[in-house]
Amino acid sequence: MVVAPKMVVGVALVLVWAMVVMVPEVAATRWTVGTNQGWANNVNYTIWAQDKHFINGDWLFFVYDRNQMNVLEVNKTDYESCNSDHPLHNWTTGAGRDVVPLNVTRNYYFISGKGFCYGGMKLAVHVENPPPPPAASPVKSGSPSIYQNKLVLPALFAISALWDALIHFR
Repeated sequence: MVVAPKMVVGVALVLVWAMVVMVPEVAATRWTVGTNQGWANNVNYTIWAQDKHFINGDWLFFVYDRNQMNVLEVNKTDYESCNSDHPLHNWTTGAGRDVVPLNVTRNYYFISGKGFCYGGMKLAVHVENPPPPPAASPVKSGSPSIYQNKLVLPALFAISALWDALIHFR
């Protein structure tokens, strides 16, 4: 039996809607290090970072002169002493536009080698887990809500039945 194109589109729209409703909102931030000044000498990155909250999943975007500077991830001791001899990771790609994913909850330490660390090119950030979602407020009206699990499960069963029917009619 041939399946009508309108039915396929309808089922697809229902599935997309169900995924959008059920997937929590995720909002990662791409932080441009130093904002307008970029990754440059004589910038106090401690002051730049102090009012920011870095969350697991965020990104650091380093913009700098690729011919002179670099982006090295180091441990705390090497950060404090500006030692670039044994970096944990060299994020320098050669373009002067490097992106570093902050995908682990921990402290990160970055410096620029070639002596620039002594001029202030060092950044320490503490990455935290995202805050828990806010607690749902109690429903005051007697009308059912889709978020009270009274309609979610039946909707899922209906979607899966439609999907099953669509597959078997081919």
